[in-house]
Amino acid sequence: MAMVSSSRTYVQILAQSWLFLQKKKLLQQRSEKIELEAVFMMCVVSAIDPCQRELVSAVLDNLSRQLHYTSRSKYLEELMGSILFSWVVCGVSLPSLVEIRNLFVSSMEPNNFMQYCCHWLLPALVLHGDTSNLNWVAKVAGQPLAVLVKNHFVPIFSVCMALHCSKKSGWEKGAVVLQSSILSIARISENERDKLIKKQMVSIASHLFSLASCASDPALPFFSRDTVVHAIQTVVDGFLEMEDFPRSFGVIDKINIFRPDRVFMFIVEMHYKVTAAVHHRHKRHRLAGIEVLINILGCRASVSSTSNYLFNLVGQFINCHALQDQCCRIISTLVKAFRSNPSKETNGVLGEQLQFLVSKLVACCIPSESDGELSGSQSSQVLTLLHQLTVDSDPSLYEYIKELEPFPELDIFDEIQKFHQGLCQDYSARDHLLKFVRRSCYLPPRLLLWSLKALHKKLVMGEIFQGEKNTEDFFGDTYWQCDPEIVHAVWTLFRMCGSDDANGFRALLSDFISRVGIGDPHCVVFHLPGESSDIHVCRPLNPDSATEICYYMDTGICEELLIALMKLLKKFLMDDSVEIIDVTSQVLRGILSTERGQRALISFDSYERSLIEVHSKGVNMELVENFRLDLERKFNAGANSLEKSNIWKTCDKTFETWICPLVYALIGYCDDMILRLCQDIVLLKAEVAELLLPHVLVNLAGRKDLAVDLCKLISLQVQENIFRESNKNEKVRLLSHLVTGSKSRSTSAKSKEFTATSGALVRSTSPWDKVYWLSIDYLLVAKSAISCGAYFTAVMYVEHWCEEHFNILTLGSPDFSHLDILPHHIEILVLAVTQINEPDSLYGIIQSHKLTSQIITFEHEGNWSKALEYYDLQVRSEAVVQVEGGSKKLSPEHSQPTGSLPFCKSADEMRQRKPYKGLIRSLQKIGCTHVLDLYCQGLTSRKGQFEHDLEFAELQYEAAWRTGNWDFSDFSLLYVGANSSTSSQHIRSDHFNENLHSCLRALEEGDSVEFQSKLRDSKQELVLSIYHASKESTEYIYSTIVKLQIFEHLGMAWDLRWTTSREKTKSFTEMRNLLSEPSIPTMDQVQHLLESASTLRKGSRFSQAAAALHEFQFLCTGMGEQQSNLYWLGRLEEAKLLRAQGQIEMAINLAKYISQNYQSSEEASDVYRLVGKWLAETRSSNSRTILEKYLKRAVVLAEDHKVTDKKSIAKQSQTHFHLAHYADALFRSYEERLNSNEWQAAMRLRKHKTKELEALIRRLKSSSKGEKNDYSVKILELQKQLAMDKEEDEKLQGDRDNFLSIALEGYKRCLVIGDKYDVRVVFRLVSLWFSLPYRQIVVHGMLVTIEEVQSYKFIPLVYQIASRMGSSKDGQGPHSFQFALVSLVKKMAIDHPYHTIFQLLALANGDRIKDKQRSRNSFVVDIDKKLAAENLLEELSSIPWSYYKTDETNGRDLHQTCRTRNKERDHVNRISIKRLLFQGKFAVFDSLNLYLLVTSTFPVDRSCRYHEGSFPHFRGLADSVMVMNAKSGNDDLRQDAVMEQFFGLVNTFLQNHRDTWKRRLGIRTYKVVPFTPSAGVLEWVNGTLPLGEYLIGSTRNGGAHGRYGIGDWPFSKCREHMTKEQNKRKAFQEVCENFKPVMHYFFLERFLHPADWFEKRLAYTRSVAASSMVGYIVGLGDRHSMNILIDQATAEVVHIDLGVAFEQGLMLKTPERVPFRLTRDVIDGMGVTGVEGVFRRCCEETLSVMRTNKEALLTIVEVFIHDPLYKWALSPLKALQRQKETDDDLETSLDDSQSEYEGNKDATRALMRVKQKLDGYEEGEMRSVHGQVQQLIQDAIDPDRLCHLYPGWGAWL
Repeated sequence: MAMVSSSRTYVQILAQSWLFLQKKKLLQQRSEKIELEAVFMMCVVSAIDPCQRELVSAVLDNLSRQLHYTSRSKYLEELMGSILFSWVVCGVSLPSLVEIRNLFVSSMEPNNFMQYCCHWLLPALVLHGDTSNLNWVAKVAGQPLAVLVKNHFVPIFSVCMALHCSKKSGWEKGAVVLQSSILSIARISENERDKLIKKQMVSIASHLFSLASCASDPALPFFSRDTVVHAIQTVVDGFLEMEDFPRSFGVIDKINIFRPDRVFMFIVEMHYKVTAAVHHRHKRHRLAGIEVLINILGCRASVSSTSNYLFNLVGQFINCHALQDQCCRIISTLVKAFRSNPSKETNGVLGEQLQFLVSKLVACCIPSESDGELSGSQSSQVLTLLHQLTVDSDPSLYEYIKELEPFPELDIFDEIQKFHQGLCQDYSARDHLLKFVRRSCYLPPRLLLWSLKALHKKLVMGEIFQGEKNTEDFFGDTYWQCDPEIVHAVWTLFRMCGSDDANGFRALLSDFISRVGIGDPHCVVFHLPGESSDIHVCRPLNPDSATEICYYMDTGICEELLIALMKLLKKFLMDDSVEIIDVTSQVLRGILSTERGQRALISFDSYERSLIEVHSKGVNMELVENFRLDLERKFNAGANSLEKSNIWKTCDKTFETWICPLVYALIGYCDDMILRLCQDIVLLKAEVAELLLPHVLVNLAGRKDLAVDLCKLISLQVQENIFRESNKNEKVRLLSHLVTGSKSRSTSAKSKEFTATSGALVRSTSPWDKVYWLSIDYLLVAKSAISCGAYFTAVMYVEHWCEEHFNILTLGSPDFSHLDILPHHIEILVLAVTQINEPDSLYGIIQSHKLTSQIITFEHEGNWSKALEYYDLQVRSEAVVQVEGGSKKLSPEHSQPTGSLPFCKSADEMRQRKPYKGLIRSLQKIGCTHVLDLYCQGLTSRKGQFEHDLEFAELQYEAAWRTGNWDFSDFSLLYVGANSSTSSQHIRSDHFNENLHSCLRALEEGDSVEFQSKLRDSKQELVLSIYHASKESTEYIYSTIVKLQIFEHLGMAWDLRWTTSREKTKSFTEMRNLLSEPSIPTMDQVQHLLESASTLRKGSRFSQAAAALHEFQFLCTGMGEQQSNLYWLGRLEEAKLLRAQGQIEMAINLAKYISQNYQSSEEASDVYRLVGKWLAETRSSNSRTILEKYLKRAVVLAEDHKVTDKKSIAKQSQTHFHLAHYADALFRSYEERLNSNEWQAAMRLRKHKTKELEALIRRLKSSSKGEKNDYSVKILELQKQLAMDKEEDEKLQGDRDNFLSIALEGYKRCLVIGDKYDVRVVFRLVSLWFSLPYRQIVVHGMLVTIEEVQSYKFIPLVYQIASRMGSSKDGQGPHSFQFALVSLVKKMAIDHPYHTIFQLLALANGDRIKDKQRSRNSFVVDIDKKLAAENLLEELSSIPWSYYKTDETNGRDLHQTCRTRNKERDHVNRISIKRLLFQGKFAVFDSLNLYLLVTSTFPVDRSCRYHEGSFPHFRGLADSVMVMNAKSGNDDLRQDAVMEQFFGLVNTFLQNHRDTWKRRLGIRTYKVVPFTPSAGVLEWVNGTLPLGEYLIGSTRNGGAHGRYGIGDWPFSKCREHMTKEQNKRKAFQEVCENFKPVMHYFFLERFLHPADWFEKRLAYTRSVAASSMVGYIVGLGDRHSMNILIDQATAEVVHIDLGVAFEQGLMLKTPERVPFRLTRDVIDGMGVTGVEGVFRRCCEETLSVMRTNKEALLTIVEVFIHDPLYKWALSPLKALQRQKETDDDLETSLDDSQSEYEGNKDATRALMRVKQKLDGYEEGEMRSVHGQVQQLIQDAIDPDRLCHLYPGWGAWL
């Protein structure tokens, strides 16, 4: 540029500069030269003429804004080098430059400004040789010139070297400076210069990169890319003769300048410059440096860390047209480097970026909507690169290419599209999802979004690969919900949708979530599938220890957390922000310089390690210490005092702006090195701050060397600033979890101190004073937890408050005051339990029948009619109070106990509005839409009362869309400004009904734009609300997922309603003109109404079901379908609804009407069946009519309908079952009548009359003529009577046999056709067979059934069936009962050998009893059965299948092993196999190939195909094995096996009942396999420990009572006291006073998270309830604490040692007079509600199911107790053994008093008692289910009963 002419006026120069600026704007900023000249000239004008400076500043400000720079200084910084070089070249005064310094930077002193300029100014002056200006610059900078030049040696040397290598005009100056000038100016020698070059080599290379320009001949100080490459080669490779050296080779780099960690640093520095260059023209010059770097590196550019960073950096700018070619060149060069140096790690890098890159490239090639031209037509580089990444790619990338989204249908993509489709022929979209998710966990959101778009197109929008076999199966909702891997994958993606820039991600993910649904709708805790447990700061020293669980407080972060932290940091290495990447790199460098960091690095796979280890230089504690000191200086320099409340305050802060500074300040007080190293990244990333906060606080809690009292300080700040009522966000929830997560509850101040035997440091008290480390009121924490949805946390802290407040785990005394306000702790519990999807807890919390509590109960039960009445009463009551005066309005604080928290004014206002909203909600639920509409209008007219009330508006919107009211535009005015709360509260604000109303209105009107926009925004809002919701808000999360599903189905409804909705190019007006009239509902839509009515009926929502049916009938009538099949199905549903509502007679009449007019054979059978069933239930018709006219007719119609689909088969099975069941009931009634006392009396009278007739006939023969007439008359009368009696008898017996025949045939057909009634039918059939073995009709039916029914259906009763073999009473021959029985057993043995063979072996071994037991009556030996079993085994062994012989041999070997171990008498011992083999005491297993694990649960294969190896097995044994001897050799395992079998069948009934299934009620079972009467194998129940072992330890004086029972009596003292004292009641009371229950600590010790704690305690309570009820029914006794195990993982109880059943506990020396074990410790484990609520309700539900299935259960028990192998009575010997005081073997000292076996004489009595219990008889009175449970609980906890129990039972425990 020529020197500025003095003849030019300043104004002319400025005017020309402004003109250039305008031209620049008109040319769309395309001329870089014009820009640079204009800016330089304006700067010169400003320097020369001070009057123009303000104008120049304004012009430059405007230009900066137009180029999108944040400030003028940022813009000028990009041009500073060019400006300063031009300044020197043009000779403009340097002092004037200093004068206008504010133009470049603001508020900077001259010396600092000169230092700022020296970076570019010194190289310019040195090259220009301007010594005077150099000295002036040094003077202004305040440094000697030599020092200044040395300090800026790098930029001077770099510019001069580049100039020297450029060979452009004046290049000699560069050599002169390098060789001589710099030596003289800096006053250094050549040797010193060379040392400076070597020392600053890395910095010189870095600076050279910054000099690169895209221009071919740029002005100084910038150079072309080739020149910079040449300069770097010259510098790095030691001044070689580069003229003869190939330029493309890169550098030799013998001194390792370009090792990966330095390359990463180079890229970071260039990334900073690229980020600073906002405009694309400046950015392309910065990207030129990256091109130079890749050229220099060559194949080394494929290093994982380098290429990963470069792809991530360059890929962001592909869609910028001005940078497109340049970015494509860079990526293409990288791909070529990959090919030259392939590896698994490099493929992983490119593969992960592939979807992102390809999607962007494809978008560049799609024609623009405006002109139809390709936006990328000017760049052939784009298509070339696409081919390079796909068609021409390395085969190792094919797996990643398969995952790409389908390419658009454009000609330019033909080749790529064909290639892609060819690869995807055999590729599953499901695999695509799973593979993507596995790789996505630590990828940045940008890459995730592009890949998720491709997935969404394939999985949701219907883009399906050809290889998918069944589109419907895969993409149906059922498939998504049933595939656990897909569910896990979707929820894994869900964890990544919380960032502010993830809107697009959330919109796509919403469709995935709606398809996987909520999973188990009855799960109390919402578990994200695959969610790992929290990384707890307190961990058990010995988690497997049964008796003593102690926790240690590790104040340093654990390895698990360190690995999670490093994976998070790995993700941040791909962040869009260079600052994040830079800080992350520094943090990783520090962590990996520690030993812990190096250990954690080993756990990463090779690919992850390749990305991270570039930041590692091995263990270097000096480096770590330097990092720490730098961070400490920085921390001390800032205002980071924890005492300042502004750090803690949450108002007007987002979660990120609150947590990051807070954790940063807290880490400053930590002494853990890893935590200190994370201080900078914590300030930038809330994700890291949230992860580390719990561990930061624990570290602080362990510090004792600080002057400040952190406990007091933090507690005060938390209570004042966070746990406030106005805070209802994730900040409160996080702190609530921290208080919980940092606990060491088992080592609280209540715990005794003890030392770990391992010598590890154990803290027996918390680091700070309270049970939890913060000194905060528990009730305050609970209330705050409620406000943010942490409901389980709230329950936990209320319980702690109750224990602390009442000094016992109780809710306190019920409040029966007249005030209609709940106590504060009760109110918190009510709010919590009504939001956690648990149906029973509420009943244990509400203790009084206040108006409020009754409304809560009605709403909880869904009794909306009652709720409506009470809300009306509440509204009227409040109206009365307001009339009488506001002073009488009672505030909550008036009734609160000490320590309660007063409500704020807004809470009072909300409380006043609640009854009105309750009325609206109740009216909606019961379907009174018209009344609701009028009521809402009335409330809306009350201006001010409901203004800004979002909940009220939502209720109105719901009422509007339900009634189809779309003219609803004024509702939004009611809550303007309602969303002014905190960010978190805004997230939880529910606009669902408003959004749904808008979508439905748009759907009605056909407004596509409004519909799609609102639908997308609504989905995003719901997904975000789930993300930010507490995972303890189960009810809220479930309901929100259902709302997502509603919106998804709404989108489907759009496609059904408006066929042209996808024509996006059409405007709304055009669409309305094109669309026809609204479509008439289809039959599918009408059928949906019918299905809805059925669902509502089954859910007991009768009014809404009736409304759906009314609309259904209206539509059918309007469509002229009155006689269609669908119409009659609707009428049938109407009959079912009438019956459900209790209108039985009307339902029957309607059903009869349908049967007379509905002629379809498809559904007619169902109608006849229902009529017959309902008539039978009401007994409103005779049996013949029911049988012949309805039930048999239903069977005939069902059989005539030849359809094999599942629904028809199920109906056929149902009709046969109902016919058979009714016939069976008639048979039993006839059988009972024939066996009744009255009938027997009639039979005796008949016999007497027969004898009388015979006597009269004899007298007639010898009588006179006159007497003969009298005798003849009497004889005729008797003959008539006897004939009538005989006819009646024959008729009864004939009907009975007929009913029996119908029942047998029906049951058989039911088994043949379907599986639904298998359990009930099989047990009833077997019961009939066993009870009627002599009737030929039964035997015949049995033979036919055996032939036609699959044998697997009898497997559940294989033991009972086999045990009846060999009975001589049953007769012999081919038509005998025994023949049929053996045939059935043989069929089962052949079809299912592994389920049958061991039962046969047990029978065959029936005489293998110890010699000393043979003389007693403990075991029964039946030789007939033994022989029958042996004969059958012999017959089976002749079949050429090896497993019969093998299993029989194995069974005998196991028997020998069991006997050997019984003799050893070891409890648990490791034994040598070789020793026992040598002694001949152990079976030889080495010869076996496969050995069945007899205690494993092996599913029955209905196809009877058991392939070798398909069953659980093992191959031989190790040199030694652990043998668990859980059962002594004196017990008969057959009863345990039968009881476990009974428990399993009861579980079946519980699972089939809705209320017990949703509560997961059941009894834990284990496998018992008897081999002989005295030997067998039991399944070892892993992970359990005896209840008594936990409570009192193996020594009976330790355990939990030893840890927590400070000052309590030991167990031995309690037992001794109970034994010695005569007054048992008083003694028991004294023991209880000195032995407090501690079972609730079990859950606090093992389940640290509140949700886990609540879930496991609930499982425990439910398990205790179910097992108590079932145990009571079967009379299970001997329930001392060592016979009940508790699972340490699930907290469920497992009952063992089941030898005392059917109330034989009453026969013990000290009778057990309690129905089940419900001692104080058992109750203590149930929490603050005790036996109320969950326990009582679960008992009632379990007992109700058992009483409902009384008939089936009695059949089962009858089959069991008639088992002839075992007598159920407890012998005196066994009774004494159960309660023996010593460990002596009483068998040698006591004789059995019974002399011989007299049969199972107690069976009838046992069956009768079971029947009485199932009938509800207690103490001779019939009770309801509730009354029976109440009586049982009262008996179980009755001190008068407990005190008289055997002391070893531990009634106080």
